[in-house]
Amino acid sequence: MLIVVFSNMLFSCAGGGQKKESAQEDELILPDSLKGDAPLKLSEEIIGDVIQNISSPVEMANLIKSTGVDFSQQILNNPENISNYSTSYKRALNLGVYSADLGYINSYDKSNIVVSYLLAVKSLADGIRVGQFFDFEALKRMATNSSNLDSLMQMSVNSFNQMDSYLRGQNRSNVSALIITGAWIEGLYIASNVIETTNNEELISRLGEQKEIVDILYIILKNYGQNNNFKDLIGYIGELKSLYGDVKITKEVGEPKTIEQDGMLIIVQDEISHVDISPADLETIINKIKEIRTYIVD
Repeated sequence: MLIVVFSNMLFSCAGGGQKKESAQEDELILPDSLKGDAPLKLSEEIIGDVIQNISSPVEMANLIKSTGVDFSQQILNNPENISNYSTSYKRALNLGVYSADLGYINSYDKSNIVVSYLLAVKSLADGIRVGQFFDFEALKRMATNSSNLDSLMQMSVNSFNQMDSYLRGQNRSNVSALIITGAWIEGLYIASNVIETTNNEELISRLGEQKEIVDILYIILKNYGQNNNFKDLIGYIGELKSLYGDVKITKEVGEPKTIEQDGMLIIVQDEISHVDISPADLETIINKIKEIRTYIVD
């Protein structure tokens, strides 16, 4: 599940020298049904499959922490960069980026820098008119106390689910697609930096497993190709998709196991993935991830 943490400060888009949003960028805050060429409505199953299968920022961050590598704020997107994101398109993408950064920060209990990222994320959320779902004061209190991190994450999950349902209900699933893409790329970017330092096999395998996600994400983004900004992003994701072409994923059926869900015991079939990715393919994929990330945050 994609986890997003927000604050509750008002965002001001006033100020000298700020770029004016184009008509296409403004369309991101309007329902698709109010536009000339509305995209096909994507099924809830397709969107849900992507959300459920993309590693959450917290899950990926916990895996990174388990490698023993030290926390590095330098690899994160500086919260001061929000002044560069003056379009709805850039705000939505970087809303996802900062959510992944917050997952990484919280996993390492870096409460001293959490608030600045909360402020940055909420500013972007307000900029695309979804900031109403997040209680900054409550999140801020939790963020500054490491003993409340579990509650903070649960509150964040609930807030994101409400926002996502609202966006889809308002026919603004294009915004959800951008947020998901930004969070996904940032998570892979952080993991890529750690892979280059540690050559951790589990992280490499997780990176290789993203072959299945990039295929679905590419289809979703292509649905919004009538927007020129989306065309650029589609091109980048399409290039990444091609680089995953030689990655081989085989699945092995494991033993059934019993888990508790909604107060009931259910039996689920465990599945183990085996990823075969060459060092050369890993390098080109990591380089492309870094290129896409630069495009998003610059």
